[in-house]
Amino acid sequence: MHIGIIGLGRMGANMRTRMRAGGIEVTGYDRNPDLTDVASVAELIQALPAPRIVWIMVPAGEVTDSVVGELSGLLAAGDLVIEGGNSRFTDDFRHATLLEKTGVHYIDAGVSGGIWGLKNGYGLMVGGAADQVERAMPVFDALRPEGAREEGFVHAGAVGAGHYAKMVHNGIEYALMQAYAEGYELLEKRDDLMTDVPAVFTAWQRGTVVRSWMLELLVSALKEDPDLSDIEGYVEDSGEGRWTIEEAIANGVPVPTISASIFARFVSRQDDSPAMKAVAALRHQFGGHAVKKAD
Repeated sequence: MHIGIIGLGRMGANMRTRMRAGGIEVTGYDRNPDLTDVASVAELIQALPAPRIVWIMVPAGEVTDSVVGELSGLLAAGDLVIEGGNSRFTDDFRHATLLEKTGVHYIDAGVSGGIWGLKNGYGLMVGGAADQVERAMPVFDALRPEGAREEGFVHAGAVGAGHYAKMVHNGIEYALMQAYAEGYELLEKRDDLMTDVPAVFTAWQRGTVVRSWMLELLVSALKEDPDLSDIEGYVEDSGEGRWTIEEAIANGVPVPTISASIFARFVSRQDDSPAMKAVAALRHQFGGHAVKKAD
């Protein structure tokens, strides 16, 4: 199988590498000449055998809209676009409708795994027609973690379902990070009693009900910086948490824990709290997200 990928940033380049390691031929395009395989999107399309499969891995919003719009004028009936960025699920409806006019198929793919996906594989949540999902399955199998397919991949439903599942996933992620971070702050606060807070988190990695990969990442962050003194407690939010809350309100579903985690991030932009240092450290560990260095 031969696939094209547009966007070779922090995740896209690693996905290209993992796909190639899994036996998929990949031609990638990026505006960065040091990363790209071809000089333009048009050249990428020419390099792919028909019917083509093109994976979009660029920032959500205007950039994704622009790429989808460009592809709508270059692709032909029977081609397939997979949109793997962190787009809002409602954007998928627009993108699918636009491409459908020329007979181009569309799949939305929520991708989780961050900078660790190259080694560990990516969790994949996709939405679209069953025949098109099956058509792209060799690509999904190359990207997902080893083991049972259903433990790292899901065909979540129709177009939009993949990004909807990823949105809820990220809302849960926000809440999990906040819980660990608040526990860190409480332990750190009692420095008269607690002599080794990083060791406490390390000890939780086996035999406890709170063990998780997220906990392992926090342990890793604390090994690098035991009191998180090098990180400012300022945490951005990339949109999915807000969208999760909006969907919860629209559907009458109470999500107090996820809601609280979002508002905590707003607090982080006003006060440099230990809890938000921990959240910032976690985001850097699993996703390579930038952190602000403490003064």
